[in-house]
Amino acid sequence: MSEGRLAATRELELADLAATHAFAARLARLLRKGDLVGLSGDLGAGKSELARATIRALAGAEIEVPSPTFTLLQLYDLPGLLVGHADLYRLGDPDEVATLGLDEVLRDGALLVEWPEHGGDRLSGEPLLLALAETERPDTRRLTITAGPGWAGRLAELAA
Repeated sequence: MSEGRLAATRELELADLAATHAFAARLARLLRKGDLVGLSGDLGAGKSELARATIRALAGAEIEVPSPTFTLLQLYDLPGLLVGHADLYRLGDPDEVATLGLDEVLRDGALLVEWPEHGGDRLSGEPLLLALAETERPDTRRLTITAGPGWAGRLAELAA
């Protein structure tokens, strides 16, 4: 995910799981074809939870959303939008991104990518980076939102 394509930054505190799910619902409403959402943070920071909640909000149901840790990519043909959920943690080289077909997903839908830093500059799309960090309170997460130009008109609503 190229840092050069990222411009505006906002910080939020997600006080609990309900706040994370509310943020995911806002993200789901704003996602559109060509969007690349990078989810970064330490193990256990909440990347998978945020991705699952976003996919379920788009589905309008509590569908099964397995981790793509071993498959690397899961696809969801949801009402109004195809969504790919990728996990790049196990990639040994950013060049491996080309074999996953992520560009094709972005051509037809949106992409949620855990561990986007493992993809180097091989990830395309309209970038939104969501960096999650644990806080001293066990259920609270600090969320840093860094958005590319294509998110300029959507950032205020996302960060509300």
